[in-house]
Amino acid sequence: MAVSDRQHQKAAGFRALHDSGIFALPNAWDAGSAVLIAAAGAQAVATTSAGVSWSLGRPDGQNLTQQEMTTTVARIAAAVDVPVSADIEGGYGSGPDAVADAVRAVIEAGAVGINLEDSGAPGGGLFDTSAQAARIAAARAAAAAAGLPELVINARTDVFLFGIGEPEGRLDDVIARSAAYAQAGADSLFVPGLLDLDTLSTLTSKVALPLNAMVGPGAPDVAALSAAGVRRVSLGQAIAQAAYTLARKAAEEVLTAGTYDTLSDADPFGDINGAFTKS
Repeated sequence: MAVSDRQHQKAAGFRALHDSGIFALPNAWDAGSAVLIAAAGAQAVATTSAGVSWSLGRPDGQNLTQQEMTTTVARIAAAVDVPVSADIEGGYGSGPDAVADAVRAVIEAGAVGINLEDSGAPGGGLFDTSAQAARIAAARAAAAAAGLPELVINARTDVFLFGIGEPEGRLDDVIARSAAYAQAGADSLFVPGLLDLDTLSTLTSKVALPLNAMVGPGAPDVAALSAAGVRRVSLGQAIAQAAYTLARKAAEEVLTAGTYDTLSDADPFGDINGAFTKS
């Protein structure tokens, strides 16, 4: 596998975004959404497994195949000039070898980052800390062997999202996981389901990895998250969710009322069409 100089440059640029301050990482689900997100000024684009799954007619929740995910990542990476981070869910298999295969595939597709979650363990729940650390280590080794050692690994833990364990022990669990994941080669920590600013402040003071928060309507704004020490903000499925909601509402309006007001705030055709200028 030959990694281009341009892919190395994108990986270095994406890695540098985590060094200080805070940046927003909107999530795309196909090449078209990625182009418009980049046109809005995003410094990088991440994929969303929910949006990709919906675009293929199935529910989120590790229902994609590795090939389906990789094909989408390749289309997105080819359509934009900014770094692309691929959501590889739980790695499309429980063992480290499956994770390594997924990492090699997305690097070949043009990605320079991955999101790897610790849910999806056989029998449900989360992988235990040591098992997930081994999976992260396999991802790091696979990236190096593929020629992209600077791949950014965003280690997602679903302790808060799925309410794992007793509430009073969840923060300590995440802190312990963060230390093990960092030692295994993770570059950032993603804790969806956690938006309490005081808890975020405590967490960022106790972990070495830059922290990624997942936001949406009702979440603290980027400035408040930055003040809590968060370095990276992603929108998860929120943009795709809004887009699919608009499709339903517009169809419902024309089918019932015979009107089209739901579509009144759409960007002009020429503006959207003009965004697709990349050869």
